[in-house]
Amino acid sequence: MRSALFRHAGGLSCLVLACLLALPGAGLAQGKPNDIYLYKGADRDQRVLDGARKEGTVALYTSLNLKDSVPITEAFEKKYGVKVSLWRASSEKVVQRALTEARAGRFTPDVFETNGPEMDIFYREKLLDEFYSPAFRDLPPAAFPKHRHWVADRFNFFVLGYNTNLVKPEEVPNSYADLLKPRWAGKVGMEASDVDWFGSVVKGMGEKEGLAYFRKLAESHPQLRTGHTLIAELLASGEIPLAASVYNHNVERLIKKGAPVRWKPLEPTFGRPNGIGVAKHAPHPHAALLFTDFMLSREGQELIKKRNRVPSSNAVDSPLNKFKYQMIDPATVLDESAKWEKLWSDLFLKGQKVTKEKE
Repeated sequence: MRSALFRHAGGLSCLVLACLLALPGAGLAQGKPNDIYLYKGADRDQRVLDGARKEGTVALYTSLNLKDSVPITEAFEKKYGVKVSLWRASSEKVVQRALTEARAGRFTPDVFETNGPEMDIFYREKLLDEFYSPAFRDLPPAAFPKHRHWVADRFNFFVLGYNTNLVKPEEVPNSYADLLKPRWAGKVGMEASDVDWFGSVVKGMGEKEGLAYFRKLAESHPQLRTGHTLIAELLASGEIPLAASVYNHNVERLIKKGAPVRWKPLEPTFGRPNGIGVAKHAPHPHAALLFTDFMLSREGQELIKKRNRVPSSNAVDSPLNKFKYQMIDPATVLDESAKWEKLWSDLFLKGQKVTKEKE
């Protein structure tokens, strides 16, 4: 049975996905998994490298923006001499293109790299294959979905952000409850499509208590904006003093530019996994695995860290994940989308449709 369709920050529009899944042949498996993906012999790494160099190229579909993805792919090309054919778009368009091509029997991508819920769509539509990488030993359990057909290569953490010129040290909220204090009425920023964060926090608090909390927060008239980068910039400019759901890597980038902003995790703190996986019908399976190995390796994870993003590997020391956190379950995002979108819309959008973040 297909999951409920969804919309979230970076998610695929319900209408587009519904149309794609209704097309004849969508989601049909073709062919067999490439044996190399799960091979663990002593010569595994050399076999992968030799095969990738013979193939000569790897096609990557990703939603990672070009200012971050291009330096990473250039480093890979320089190290291995394998060219990367990079196609970058929003996660919605990545899914739309891949499903449309698959429906037509065209299998262009070797590797997918995008948000966790979109990666789970690829899994459900049988476009991914299970694989093994030596880098798995350095990844936390939270990086792996139960089916293990993709793995997180980076995380987006939802944290509290604040402007240090507008919020005194003793005023910085220590809990979600502190956001309800009268002084913050109308001054708390929220990303307008953070439905998955909302549902996860509600569940983390206990559904009855969590919904009661968000009703009170809605009554305090928070400022909703579309875009996590925009929310962080509004903090830096002083337009809003607090943001309840901002990505800590966006705030960290502004800190390094000298902006008067800081971030702080509030419990329960949730992260959204961004994953990488190899295509079941990859034209270049060895190159697909080599690139995936690279992204998950310490070298690749250091490059992700250098881009001020949150690496998933425990082998890389990052200040952006040194706190207690839980992962948002992509499968739950897909299956329960209708419920949480309606609740979110009724509370914060006056019943209007959720508009996804522009990536």
